[in-house]
Amino acid sequence: MLALRPPIAWLEVHSENYFAGEGLATLETLRHDYPVSCHCVGLSLGSADGLDPEHLRRVAALVARIEPSLVSDHLSWSTFGGVYLGELLPLPLTEEALGIVCRNVAHAQDALGRTLLLENPSTYGAFPHSTIPEWDFLAAVAARTGCGILCDVNNIWVSACNLGLDPLGWLNGLPGAAIGEIHLAGHALKPLADGRVVRLDDHGSPVRPEVWALYAEAIRRFGPKPTLIEWDTDVPDLDMLRGEALQAQAIADATLAERDASRHAERSDAVAA
Repeated sequence: MLALRPPIAWLEVHSENYFAGEGLATLETLRHDYPVSCHCVGLSLGSADGLDPEHLRRVAALVARIEPSLVSDHLSWSTFGGVYLGELLPLPLTEEALGIVCRNVAHAQDALGRTLLLENPSTYGAFPHSTIPEWDFLAAVAARTGCGILCDVNNIWVSACNLGLDPLGWLNGLPGAAIGEIHLAGHALKPLADGRVVRLDDHGSPVRPEVWALYAEAIRRFGPKPTLIEWDTDVPDLDMLRGEALQAQAIADATLAERDASRHAERSDAVAA
């Protein structure tokens, strides 16, 4: 990126990797040429303990310094009793958890002085006492706190397949007005001994065809949204990454053109009738 300055629309970084050091200087340099988004992985917005004030302070300092276009984190928790567990752990989707997440999101937004985007995580199991579908849970947090939603299309596909849900129904349950960003990524298939296959959100391969198709449905429903290709493991060369980004742009352009043509035809039919 530093050497080539390729024509890429924008960049996203994990905030926690840029609190200090040479990486921060690199990010500040690139920030002059590209819009930047800060994607957090450690706020632990689902923690019953509340937010770690020092961690929140460091995120706020980075946001003030970089002035990112977007700031986001996950519908998950990763701390307990002052111990950081290093994973984006799932929540029981209950009214109690909803209250905790809303409290923490509101706290984070107050500290950052801006709207936060909340991402749907990949899921590998469900709590039997969950009472709220994840899409309704996200919609409720957005309605109560004014936050936005980061729609991870790959995570929807992974979660829906792992839990036996309809990916399109999952997508259609989200409130379109709250969507502020879209994520795409590759995922792996892991066969189990009992014959089942689990999909693992590993961000280590090209976007799969079925996820591209679901992305087109997201664009058709939500309209054009900032879209990011996530690739965190087995990272390929820059040309391949840019190729994935260009494919996302091509799908979005074609989908929007098709949608607009269909709407124009419907209006013409209505006038003729």
